[in-house]
Amino acid sequence: MLKPAFFRVVIFLAAVYSYQTGNAQVIADQRLSQASAVTQTIGISTVSVKYSRPSVNGREIWGKLVPYGWNKEREGNGSDAPWRAGANENTVLQLSHAATVAGHPVPAGSYGLFFVINKDNSGEVILSKDFKSWGNYFYDPKQDEMREKITILDVPTITEQLTYSFDHLSKNSAMLELNWEKKQFPVKIEFALDDIVLANAAEELKGVNGFDWQSYNSAAKYCLDNKVHLDQGLQWADQAIARNPNYTDLHTKAELLDLQGLHSEAEKVYQEALPKANELETNNYGYQLLAKNQFEKAIALLKANAEKYPTSANVWDSLGEAYALSGDKKKAILNFKKSLGLNPIPAVRANSEKYLKQLGAM
Repeated sequence: MLKPAFFRVVIFLAAVYSYQTGNAQVIADQRLSQASAVTQTIGISTVSVKYSRPSVNGREIWGKLVPYGWNKEREGNGSDAPWRAGANENTVLQLSHAATVAGHPVPAGSYGLFFVINKDNSGEVILSKDFKSWGNYFYDPKQDEMREKITILDVPTITEQLTYSFDHLSKNSAMLELNWEKKQFPVKIEFALDDIVLANAAEELKGVNGFDWQSYNSAAKYCLDNKVHLDQGLQWADQAIARNPNYTDLHTKAELLDLQGLHSEAEKVYQEALPKANELETNNYGYQLLAKNQFEKAIALLKANAEKYPTSANVWDSLGEAYALSGDKKKAILNFKKSLGLNPIPAVRANSEKYLKQLGAM
């Protein structure tokens, strides 16, 4: 039979284990500054911030809870340190691609994010290659990837819990903003979007996408639409044409040549492309010519399209529009009426009737 003393030891050990495990669970649940994260896509790049969110909770924040300038923490390595820009572990900024942060080039990767605030609202943003340490207790300036000056803003509305967000979004940039109490810390983040997209396209075209003409044409169209890397765009257009010469890729090449000022070469490619165009493609090219005030060429093209597709109300409506824009009122009216006589869809009918009213024929 077991002695009572043994039971007392077992009970004691069980109580200790229960206290230790239970206490650890309580600590985990009682973290006052809850973890959070925010992610923003810019072009095909992403920026994310992982942080903890302390509350104001009636406390004096600036100059008290968050000291002005650089300060020594009581724990850690004892060096002067900036503010951890949150609570608990490091606030971590992650960049999917190389970026410009507050005007400073920064490679892709993860960084500890720190701020310095001074009494006059001047400050600094700091990215440290050491993003795994706890807060700013082990901050080492030798690990800095960048340090740039910023201006901190006073805002009228209080933010109770420290919050990161992205604002002022553009094609290739966003403003990362830390808001807490009545202060805002803005940091502009920019990506070389076109370079990133085209580098990504080049990699994609080395894989399975490199076997179809549409992928090469899509890459060439990006260069055309964004007016960047036109020589590279022409190479991709030629590779698309080599796989499948059709109106779409030939037209892309012609547009790229036009954009480079090589108009005679572009015209040759346009003429090569047109016999391969369908009704809608021909019609759209006619409108492109109208937009360039090339009325005679547009009328000749749209007239041929109408003769090729005589039962299409849309082509007669487009030819009428070309005549109207060129100033030939009589022929414009005839073609709009021809379109209406073919029972057009509502959008085409509305366009023909609009012009006929403007021309005084309805």
